[in-house]
Amino acid sequence: MEACPKVASCLAIKGSLIEETYAVFRGWDYELSKTGNLKRVRQENTIGAKSANWALNVTWAVSRRFDPSGRDRPLVELAKAGCDREVWKPLLLYHLTRDEFLVRDFLVNWLYPRFAAGAYRLRAEDLLPYLHSLGKQPGIEETVNWSEATTNRVASGLLRLAVDFGLLRGAQSREFASYHLPEPSFLYLLHAMMDRAANARRLIDAEDWRLYLMDAADVERELLRLHQYRKLHYAVAGSLAQIKLPAASAADFVKELH
Repeated sequence: MEACPKVASCLAIKGSLIEETYAVFRGWDYELSKTGNLKRVRQENTIGAKSANWALNVTWAVSRRFDPSGRDRPLVELAKAGCDREVWKPLLLYHLTRDEFLVRDFLVNWLYPRFAAGAYRLRAEDLLPYLHSLGKQPGIEETVNWSEATTNRVASGLLRLAVDFGLLRGAQSREFASYHLPEPSFLYLLHAMMDRAANARRLIDAEDWRLYLMDAADVERELLRLHQYRKLHYAVAGSLAQIKLPAASAADFVKELH
């Protein structure tokens, strides 16, 4: 039986840690265990942390969020190869949200609907009804018993995370940014989602695209553009769709991005 998702406040509050995670993965040694790598990060301060406590926080978050030698290895490979941050960041978001329920649910089921509805300004207090409702949702483990201060910190942290990934802009009052998913990132995501879905129509309709403020029509437009430039094959007839990607898997495509 699949476990109920847990709503963890700590990871939302700690934030995206984009630069820190990139630095950790850039220096990753496959000869060492995950514990050994993260211990070395703390001992040698390879991330340039300003304090031992912050280095501990970063390595704890990386350990909790990622499996660098397993399914998250593409992130490590790309960081080690010096992948452009603007290409790498969307991939980090995809990998980050596969297990982190709160961040994913916020982006897919709270932020995206407001984007689609044409919302203009967003403030932390706008999230409070959503956060208060989490413990009442069916199938969610009742771990949402936060103090008012913690709830406010989670709300601010989620909006700040969306800013870090380029979806929003601004400080106290956030606005939607003019976000465009870089082409190499889009192609990687197609491979990663196809690895899981193996069905073109499900891939196009996947809610994962909401992480990037995209809907199925946006995905299809980009597929048609890439087909036109012969970067992939895309054919559609009614409700049937066929996609042929340039590589056999996400792992193989990563080799082309090096």
